[in-house]
Parts: sequence; structure tokens; C-alpha cells
Amino acid sequence: MTLSSYNIKNIIPGTITVPDEDIFELPEKVLQFGTGVFMRGMPDYIIDKANRQGVFNGRIVVVKSTKQGTTTDFNKQDGLYTVCVRGMLNGELIEENVVNSSISRVLTASKEWPQILECAHNQALQVVISNTTEVGIQLVQEDIRQQPPVSFPGKLLAFLYERYHAFNGSERSGLVIVPTELISDNGKKLESIVLELAHLNGLEDDFIEWLETSNRFCNSLVDCMVPGKPDAATQTAIEEELGCKDQLMVLAEAYRLWAIEGDDYVRSVLSFAKADEGVIIEPDIELYRELKLRLLNGAHTLGCAPALLAGYETVNEAMADETFSALISNLLHTELVPAIQDNVNNETAKAFAASVLDRFRNPYIHFNWSKVALQFSTKMKVRCMPVLLQHYKVQEAVPEAFSLCLAAYIQFLRGIRKSDHKYYAKWNGNEFLFEDDMAAGIYKKCQELKPTELVESILGNNGFWSEDLNLLPGFYASVLNHLNSIEQYGVKEVVRALVAKRELV
Repeated sequence: MTLSSYNIKNIIPGTITVPDEDIFELPEKVLQFGTGVFMRGMPDYIIDKANRQGVFNGRIVVVKSTKQGTTTDFNKQDGLYTVCVRGMLNGELIEENVVNSSISRVLTASKEWPQILECAHNQALQVVISNTTEVGIQLVQEDIRQQPPVSFPGKLLAFLYERYHAFNGSERSGLVIVPTELISDNGKKLESIVLELAHLNGLEDDFIEWLETSNRFCNSLVDCMVPGKPDAATQTAIEEELGCKDQLMVLAEAYRLWAIEGDDYVRSVLSFAKADEGVIIEPDIELYRELKLRLLNGAHTLGCAPALLAGYETVNEAMADETFSALISNLLHTELVPAIQDNVNNETAKAFAASVLDRFRNPYIHFNWSKVALQFSTKMKVRCMPVLLQHYKVQEAVPEAFSLCLAAYIQFLRGIRKSDHKYYAKWNGNEFLFEDDMAAGIYKKCQELKPTELVESILGNNGFWSEDLNLLPGFYASVLNHLNSIEQYGVKEVVRALVAKRELV
């Protein structure tokens, strides 16, 4: 038996939250581009949560834009699927299973474009959300009268053009459009592409004015780990309780952030925000981008090399070690948070740092450090170096946890092996492909230079870092000292000594 709107009537509510029948009668208020697990595990979860609370009261029409895969499972399951929420919030373990009923139907753009355009005639429709990956928000010079247009902006423009004519250009027929693609200013970039495409297609001035004045393109920032299906044991246990098979089940972490740039009007339309504290609608969301980049991404990047050198495979495995966990906590609270105080309220930063530690300790999300090491050098530059420089503007004392992590990064780089013009990094007696645009130059330096010269050369790469890090008071000596200690005693002992604030002998 397969999970469906008919079979769900037979499920006895227990540890799984099931929808009330009246939810299936709610109008379609959202058009969503993208069928991926992230959308189902985060935005669609929030909308479903709001519907269950009687707040938003609207369902989602999903557009499948790509040719890969099918909509068979969505059709068989009437758009229903189980979200398994797992993780840590405020130090408490969260386990929640919810049958999500937010999706009313899924339409394939290549086969059902007329039905998708028909949705533009729905007066109840208010919102467009998307996740078409970063390459989705790009200008493709095309005729939007194609059935369908090729690009996501082309499809969106064709849909808005259909809606404009369906409602005779009524101001009230405009939509709130919230892309979740992971690029900066995603809303504004999408808007500029749609407007340029409208001009390229020679669309009338009145429509372009309606496009600009009656629709809201909102920048947004999303942050939630949605790995996909849960492990086999979890899936089997939930299916046994459901009494149904669920081919669309997804695992999502308990932490959620959906920061949306908007005013009171946007807030009134996106009323689902009231149902989840993770949804934040404010005129400026740069604060949340800064927190995510400096504290979450920065701690990930800085912790990567010590973790790999210590033999840890995943983030949660490393955080299960009290000493390593103390290193990351010390890094966050005593070095990274104080260094962004000029831009962010201190209490807000502390609370965010605490949530980062919860997320890193999540026993249900197994995120490999080898993935963090992808483009390691660029991540170190973009995510971490601005905080280091800011630290030295606030105080001259060496940030020792940061210094240790950078020394571990250099030691990690010294272990790179070259073969057939590719580079491989060591981990726990194994190797993985090391993809880093700086790999060739780093490899050459590591082969030719002594540790003293290597540290000076890497820190002094002004062309890459945009600063000579050797000029930061005491930083070169600290990094070199940690590097020598790691080579002599091993990274675990060096971390243990730093956390205990004792000298290595």
C-alpha cells in the first residue's frame, strides 16, 4: 500500500502527525519551481506547518522544470510525503515525523505547460517560490512564447505575462516572488533578468510597468540541511507505523532559517512566517547572511583541517569528541563572535553561535569533512580571513584557536599527492580527490619549502588573501609554532593542550 490521500484515513495518529481532511480543500496559493528535497524539507514543511495551524491556508502547485526524473511518485501519493525532522535545538534533541500535505499537484513543464499557464488565472495565487540551483537564475535570450520557455526566468516571465492579461493588468494580481537559490541578492538578480527578457521579447510598456510595480521580487537566504531520504531503519519504522510505503520521505534538520527581504505588505502575503520562528521577514537581511557566512560557514571551514588530520569523517563524529567540540566552541565564542560585533548585535551573534554548535552536534546529519574541503583555499579566504582581519582591528592578541586551525590547514596541504595532473588529500589512511583552484601552486610550495618558509609564503600571498598575514602581530610565530607542534605531537594532542590552556612538553 502506498501513502495517499485515501490511505491516510486509515492511519491512527501516534508519533506521526497526519493532516486533517479539510486541508485538502485549501486553495492553491503558491506556485513553486523545483521538486527537490530541499524545497520539500524546508519551505514546503513551513507552509504545511502554517496550514496545520490555520494560518496561511494555501497549498502549492509545483512545476517540474527539468527533464530528469518523473512525477510518478508525486502522482501516486497525491503529493503527500513524510518529513522526518531530526536535530538539536537549544541543546535538546528533536524528533518529529509529519505527513506533509502542502503540495496539491505537480505539473511537468515539458508536457503540461498549458495547465501551468492556467494557474496564472487563479485569483487565490499570491506567491512564487523557487529553487532551480544557482545556474537557474541566468539570462537565456529566448522567445517566451515557446511551449515552454527553456530557462526558469523565461518560464516565470511567460507565467507573469499570462497573469497580466488574465486580470487585465490589475495591481492586485501581482505576486510576491521569493527565490531560494544560493546566490547573493537572488531576488533582485531574478527581477533584473526577467525585466531584460521582457524588453528582449518586445513586450508592451504597460506590462513592464505592471511587472515592476505590482510584483515584489524578494531577496532571501535559506539555511537548513535536507540530506534526502532518512536511513533505511528510520524509513522502515515510519512506514510500518504509517502502514504505507513512502517513496518521497525526506530527512531535514530541526534548525531552519528563511530570511526574506520585505516590508509589511510582503509580511501580510507570506503569513506562513507566523507559524515558524525560523522565517524572518525584514527590510534588510544582510545581518543573517553575515552570521551564516562568518559563524556557520567559517567554523565549518576552520574546523575542517583539524578534523581530517584527527581522522574524523563527519562533522557530528568530530563534535562527539569533547575536546574537539571545545575547540570549535572556543573558536566561535571567544574569537569569531567578538570579531563581528561591529556589524552584528553581540547577543544575536552569541545565540547564532549556540545554534551552530547544536547543528554540528546533530547525530542524525552525517556531513563529510571531505565535502567541506572542496575549494578549501577559496573558502578560507572568503569565509574566514575577513574575521581574522577584523579581530586584529579589535585587539592585537593572537586568536590562538584560529591560528591552530590555519596551521592544521597548512599541515593538511603538505600531505597532498599529485597523480595524472590531479591532487589527492589524505584522510585516516585513505585519500580523496582534492579539488582546489590553488592546489597546483600549493603543491609546488609544499614540495620546495621548509616549514618556516612555507608558513611565510602562504601567509604572505598578498595576491590571494589581499593582505600580508605575516604583518599581523604575532600571527606568523603562532601559526608556525602550532604547525611544528602538530607535526611533532599530532593534532589531537595540540588541540587538547590548547583547550586545557597548557604548554606542550
